[in-house]
Amino acid sequence: MSSHSLTRASLRAQGLPRRRAVNRLMELLAWLAAALAVAILGIVVWSVARRGAPALNLDLVTKTPAAFSLTPVKQGIANAFAGSLVIVALATAIALPVGILVAVYLNEFAHASVRSAVSLALDVLNGIPAIVIGIFVYGLLVVGHGQSGFAGSFALACLMLPLVARSTMEVLALVPNALREASLALGVPRWRTTLSIVLPQTVGGIVTGTVLAVARVAGETAPLLFVSSLAGTHVSWDPHHALQTIPVAIFELSESPDPADHARAWAAGFVLLLFILVTSLGARWLATRGSRRVSTSR
Repeated sequence: MSSHSLTRASLRAQGLPRRRAVNRLMELLAWLAAALAVAILGIVVWSVARRGAPALNLDLVTKTPAAFSLTPVKQGIANAFAGSLVIVALATAIALPVGILVAVYLNEFAHASVRSAVSLALDVLNGIPAIVIGIFVYGLLVVGHGQSGFAGSFALACLMLPLVARSTMEVLALVPNALREASLALGVPRWRTTLSIVLPQTVGGIVTGTVLAVARVAGETAPLLFVSSLAGTHVSWDPHHALQTIPVAIFELSESPDPADHARAWAAGFVLLLFILVTSLGARWLATRGSRRVSTSR
């Protein structure tokens, strides 16, 4: 071995402790950052739960608000839970098929230029503030027709669409091309290959993207203030009329001077927070399961 090689080896040996120290320092900083994020989440959950605990009971989901009463009565926001269920379900029914079709077209059939342009449009739509979507839907559907649950569902569907489409595109890109080529080599049409071979491999990813999109829009308040906030206090399942929702109810209760309303607002916020946590964990599990399924098919 030459002297030059020995010199380089000795220099590497001398710098090894320093590199190990830097590596441990970076690992420590990364661990501290992760711990800080988890701690912030824990503080938020604990703070909301502590303040909403006095009103966290079955009356919250089974009783409706009392319009006016001289005597204390049990109150809740059952109408808001029903309205949120209807509006989010309709928004999912609108955004899911459209988002999947957009993703399939872009990933399987569109030319590169079209794919790039539409992907950019989806990214821009994903970045538009929710309140702007609310104003747009207000001018499109509410003016001249009045507020309704359908208008609220359409506003939330506009927010869900880019999330569903982009997540589906990412999962479709993970499907091995060998599966497509083998199907096409057997004479199967391209549309049948996509429907029977490609899409079944991406069910987990599509469900994951949908769950994340639902969690994203479930807490939206700004667009619903424009399109579905003039609702009554009774439970209604009719989307032709304006429906109360949990985020709007939290906003209205927080503006009340009554401390009991503030407690109900905190309790509703805690329920909404739990829903988002559960759906996010479910999406995480589905994403892990879907990635394992795609990897085993390779």
